[in-house]
Amino acid sequence: MKLELEAHDLLWGMMVDCLADDAPLWVKEVLLRGDPVVVRRAITPVNQVAVGVRGQFRYQRYAAQMPRIAISKQLKPEALTEVNPSHFKHLAEHLQNISNIMKCFAGCWGYTGSFGFELATGIETVTEQSDIDLLIRAEQPFSKMQAIELLENFQQVGLNVDIQLQLPQGGLALKEWAGNSEKVLLKRSDGAVLVANPWN
Repeated sequence: MKLELEAHDLLWGMMVDCLADDAPLWVKEVLLRGDPVVVRRAITPVNQVAVGVRGQFRYQRYAAQMPRIAISKQLKPEALTEVNPSHFKHLAEHLQNISNIMKCFAGCWGYTGSFGFELATGIETVTEQSDIDLLIRAEQPFSKMQAIELLENFQQVGLNVDIQLQLPQGGLALKEWAGNSEKVLLKRSDGAVLVANPWN
């Protein structure tokens, strides 16, 4: 079965022996604990997937490759919108506010970053300083007006969000798309490029 893997998907099953010999000790500890890794954008051989390992601290991020054959479970960001907020009491108010705002938005969306990681694993990774990372699937063009309005809705409830638009061609920061620049940075597997219309 060929899995459809996309940036920000969480994957379980990566083993320590998949790591380079010089991998830091904390990375090995994370994998031994059975934590998931996150799919990142990069060109890899067909039988491998580019992943990132996250540690306890913000500076602990490690890029690696995982054999596709090792994947035991895959979780997409949008699956995390189904979690029961009562299981995450310290996040419940945020979850409710986000859900209320995103209800008015017809598209497919989900949680990524430390927020998504905690919802997926139950491991407390969200701190007072954490941004709330969201992903919106944007197969069709997303108007600048829509982008501005969505960001304003989050500002009104005092939530600091970092929203990525997932386009067929790559990823784009919503804040950047809502801005005044003539060109925006589109993150693709082969690197980031400046484009005027990321959907074109």
